[in-house]
Amino acid sequence: MQTLVVPIQNSLPELLGAPRSATAWVLTISLVAAAVTTPISGRLGDLFGKRRVALALIGLLVLGSVIAALSSGLVGVLVGRALQGASMGIIAVSISILGDQPDPRKNVTGIAIVSASLGFGGALGLPLSAWIVQIGDWKLLFWATAALGVVTLLSLRAAVPASPGTRQRVDVLGAVGLAAGLSGILVAISQGPVWGWISAPTLGFGLGGIGVLFAWGVYELRIGAPMVDLRLLARRRLLLVNAGTIALGFSFFISQVAYMQMLQLPADTEAGLGLSTFGGSLALVPSALTMMALAPVSARLITVLGGHLATCLGSVVIALSYAYTLLWHDAVWHIVLSSTVLCAGLALSYAAIPTLVMDEVPREATGSANGVNALMRSVGTSSGATVSGMVLAATSREVAGSQVPSLDGFLVSFALGLAGALVCAVLVWAARRSR
Repeated sequence: MQTLVVPIQNSLPELLGAPRSATAWVLTISLVAAAVTTPISGRLGDLFGKRRVALALIGLLVLGSVIAALSSGLVGVLVGRALQGASMGIIAVSISILGDQPDPRKNVTGIAIVSASLGFGGALGLPLSAWIVQIGDWKLLFWATAALGVVTLLSLRAAVPASPGTRQRVDVLGAVGLAAGLSGILVAISQGPVWGWISAPTLGFGLGGIGVLFAWGVYELRIGAPMVDLRLLARRRLLLVNAGTIALGFSFFISQVAYMQMLQLPADTEAGLGLSTFGGSLALVPSALTMMALAPVSARLITVLGGHLATCLGSVVIALSYAYTLLWHDAVWHIVLSSTVLCAGLALSYAAIPTLVMDEVPREATGSANGVNALMRSVGTSSGATVSGMVLAATSREVAGSQVPSLDGFLVSFALGLAGALVCAVLVWAARRSR
C-alpha cells in the first residue's frame, strides 16, 4: 500500500484527466488515512477483539482495491486509496495479537517479522508495481491487491483465534477529534511544499489541526474510557520510546526518498546514477530481502540483549550506513550496500520497539499503545519525506532547463538521516535508564 502507486505517479494526470496538484493526493491520502486510523484501530481491537478488527481492516483493503480498479476518474481512485490506507491499522492490531501469545519466543519472532514488513513490504512492492505496470494495464495494480486481500482475509479467518474484547463504551467523539486533528496537521506537512509554508491553506490546516488536538486532549483526560489513554502514554519510558520512534521513522524515510532519486537521476547530472524506475527499484530489493531474512535473527538478539539495547544497536547501524553514504555515493553498488546495511539496522530497531511498548502497558491496552506507536512512526516518515524533499528542492540546480537536485542536497539529507538515527538511540537508551 505504501509504494503501490509510485511507479504511475507521473502518469496519473494523463490517466485520470486531472491536474498534477490533484493527482498527488492519490499517494498522500493513503498516508494520511493510515496515520489517522492506526491508533483508532488499535483501540477498537482492545474493545471488540483483535481478530474481528483485523478482518474488518482487510475487508477495507479489498473494498478500496475494487473501488479504485473500477474507477475511471480521480474521485473514485481517491476513495479507494483512502480505504487502502485505512487498512494499514492491521500492523498495530497484528503486533498486539502476537503479543498476546503465551510463548515468548514465538511472539517476539512474530512481532519482529510483522514490524520488519513495514520496510521490506514497501521495498518489494515498488519493483513489483513497476513490473505490473510494464506488462499490463495500470488497473492491474488494484486487482492484484484485491486478490492478495482476499487471500489474507481467508488466511486470517483460518489461522488466527478469536480474542475477547473489553466491551467498554466506544469514545466516538474522541475518535472523530483525533482523526480531524491529525488530518489537519498531516495535510499541512505533506502539502506545505506545494502550497507554500505560510500560505493560507497550510496555516489553516496546520493550526486548525493543532487546535483540534489540544481540545481533544483536554476532553480525553476528562472521560473514563478514552480513545487514547494520555496518562498511560505520558509515562516517561513510553514517552521516550515514542519520541525515539518518530526519530527512527524520520531517518528511515529520508533513505527512501534520497536513494531512489539518486539512482534514477540521469548519469550526466552531478548526483545521478542513470537507472530507470524499474532498475532503481531492483537495486533496492537486496535491502528488502536482507530485512526479511534478518527478522528472526532480530528476535534472537532482542531476547539476548533486551529491547532497549537492541533498538540502540539497530539505530547505530543505520547511522553508520548514512556515514558510509556521505563518503561513498558515486556508484550503484555504493547505494545498494548502504541501503542493505541500513535495512539490517532497521529490522532490528523496528522489531524491538513494539516489545518496549508492550512492556510498559497492561495487556488490555496493547492494541491502543501499539496504534499510537505506529502513529509516531507515520509522523516520523511523513516528516522525513517532507524535510528531505524541501532540502533537495532548495539545493536544486538548473540542468538543461530543468531543476535537478544537487549532490550537496543529497549529502545534507544523509546527514539528517544520520542525526535522526542517533537521536533515536539516545532517546531509547534514556528510556532504559529511566524509572
